[in-house]
Amino acid sequence: MDKVIISDTSCLIALEGIDQLVLLKQIFQQVITTPEVEQEFGKELPDWISVLSVKDLQFQKELEKRLDLGEASAIALARQLENSILIIDEKKGRKIAKEYQISIIGTLKVLILGKKKGFIPTIKDPLKKLHKIGFRFSRAILEEILREADEN
Repeated sequence: MDKVIISDTSCLIALEGIDQLVLLKQIFQQVITTPEVEQEFGKELPDWISVLSVKDLQFQKELEKRLDLGEASAIALARQLENSILIIDEKKGRKIAKEYQISIIGTLKVLILGKKKGFIPTIKDPLKKLHKIGFRFSRAILEEILREADEN
């Protein structure tokens, strides 16, 4: 069974900002987010991204004490749905997701997967564009990503 992909806001904004949002559709069979993330995104989502509400609102409220609304809802949804992977970039959110044994990846990993599956020829250009729109990553992370994508 394929994994259910749940996206937090940062990935959607970052990929939209570099005209690569379609990578999610190309790489993953199913992409889901929450109404809270949809609202934070601020634009109409493509029809191939499903929007699903969290059932355990008490758990989401607990997470909201530590995280913003979008992150809290995305983590709560990932916990709710079996066989899911959460795309989340913020350090604090990633740490909390791991506390609940939620499988996570980040936007940069999406780019690597896009390259490895042949949807983008290189990740260097998208990385430059991400940097230009304010997506932050360290030099060490950049080197690791380039190495993983066989572009070092």
